[in-house]
Amino acid sequence: MDATVPTDLAARYASLVAAHRGSAFLEGNMLEALTLDRAGSLTAAWSAFDHVALSARLVIVGITPGRQQAENALVAFRQALAGGASHSEALRRAKLTGAFSGPMRENLVAMGNHIGLPQVLCVQSVAEVFDPRRELVHLTSALRHPVFVAGENYHGAPDMLRTPILRRMVETLLAEEVRALPQALWLPLGPKPAAALTHLAHLGILDRDRILDGLPHPSGANAERVAYFLGRKARAALSAKTRPEPIDEARERLAARLASLRPAA
Repeated sequence: MDATVPTDLAARYASLVAAHRGSAFLEGNMLEALTLDRAGSLTAAWSAFDHVALSARLVIVGITPGRQQAENALVAFRQALAGGASHSEALRRAKLTGAFSGPMRENLVAMGNHIGLPQVLCVQSVAEVFDPRRELVHLTSALRHPVFVAGENYHGAPDMLRTPILRRMVETLLAEEVRALPQALWLPLGPKPAAALTHLAHLGILDRDRILDGLPHPSGANAERVAYFLGRKARAALSAKTRPEPIDEARERLAARLASLRPAA
C-alpha cells in the first residue's frame, strides 16, 4: 500500500510543471513560481517529493534535496503527467528518481546488516528494502523540499531548528511523514537530520527508540569510518582524522537498540 502525505501542492503546481519547457526548473521565473517560502537569503522551493510509501519499514533521512536531485524529480513528475499518470502516481515516480545507488547503498546495506537491522525489518538483508516494487524503504529529508542559501544548496547552516522557516518545515512536513509511518525505523544520515528527528521526539511526535542515529555517513568520502564501523579496518590502522570512540559507542548503542526491537520468536 502506498500513498502521499495529504497535500494540495501537486495540484497547485502540476500544470505549471507540465507546461515548462526550459532547461531547468529551479532558476529564474520558474524558481520564483515554485518558491514555497523565503526569508533573507533562504529560499525553499517545491520539488515533487511529497510521496510517502506507507509500506516502508525503514526511513532514510538526509538534510534536504540538492538542486540536481530536485531537478531530476521535477523532470520525472512532468514526464509522468505527460504519460497520463495521476498526480499521486506522478509523485511516486518522481520520488523513485532519488533512490540511493552505488557505494552509498552498498555501505548502508553493509552497516545495517552488521548491527542486526534485517532481524527487525524481517528481511534477509537490508538490500531487500531497496526493491522499488515493495517500497519497504522511504527516502526523505529533514527539509523535504530543496532549500537554497543565496542560490546555493543548503548544507546545514544556518541551523534549521533555530531558523523559523526551516523549523516550520521540520514541524509540519517531516512531522506529517512521521505520523504516517509510526512503526518505521528512522535512519538519519548525519547529525543535522538526527537533530531534526530528535526535535520531533522531544515534541512527542516520534518514539526516540525508533531513531537509529550515529551510523557513519555512507558516502564514499567517509570510507575509513565506514570500514572501521564494519570491522574491516583495525583501530591501530586509523588515520588521525578518525576518532574510534564515537564509532564504537554508536555501533554498540545501535546494536542494543535493534536487539530490543526484534519481534518475539
